Amino acid sequence: MSEPKASLLPANSSPLEKALDLGFGQLLERVTPPFPQLMDPDRTPASFLPYLAADRAVNEWSSTAPEAEKRLTVKLAWPTARQAGTRQALENAAKGLQLTPEVRAWYEQTPPGVPYSFSVRAYTELPYSEIIDARLDRRLADAKSERDILSISVGLSASGRHFIGAATLCGELTTIYPNVLAGVEATGRAFMAAGLYTVETTTLYPQEH
Repeated sequence: MSEPKASLLPANSSPLEKALDLGFGQLLERVTPPFPQLMDPDRTPASFLPYLAADRAVNEWSSTAPEAEKRLTVKLAWPTARQAGTRQALENAAKGLQLTPEVRAWYEQTPPGVPYSFSVRAYTELPYSEIIDARLDRRLADAKSERDILSISVGLSASGRHFIGAATLCGELTTIYPNVLAGVEATGRAFMAAGLYTVETTTLYPQEH
């Protein structure tokens, strides 16, 4: 027989109260604890992502964004907040929108830019729109420090595997007839043949610009 569960009820509790305490305790034990999966942006149910974003103080949020973007935004929320005003925070702000950022401080530019300015270039292989552009501006504004000046540009990129091939086939057919000798006769079926097969392989490399 299992030991009785500890109870927080006072000693003068009624039989009904004790029965309810015991019944609800057994019901709660049947519930599988949702933690820590519930708080993991990569594993939490999609329906819980807006609540997890609110818990992590995500200011810029789109309910119509793809699920992959939502999970990435929630995942980068705390690192971006902790590193606000740094290069890493600016990069995280762009990565949350599934962009590939390239951030350069004013002293890394040629010629050097205005002090405390950053050049932010973002590349994407996904469709880009004015809505996403405005969302990027809001996220970068939250990630930068008050004194920072940003110049932002976005470019579309595409990548893939390219194949260039060529083939050539050269052939020559030679027919050799039987040699006829005077005074020699022969009857029957004679077969003589010869062939030559030549193959040349040519590899063409893409021209570099």
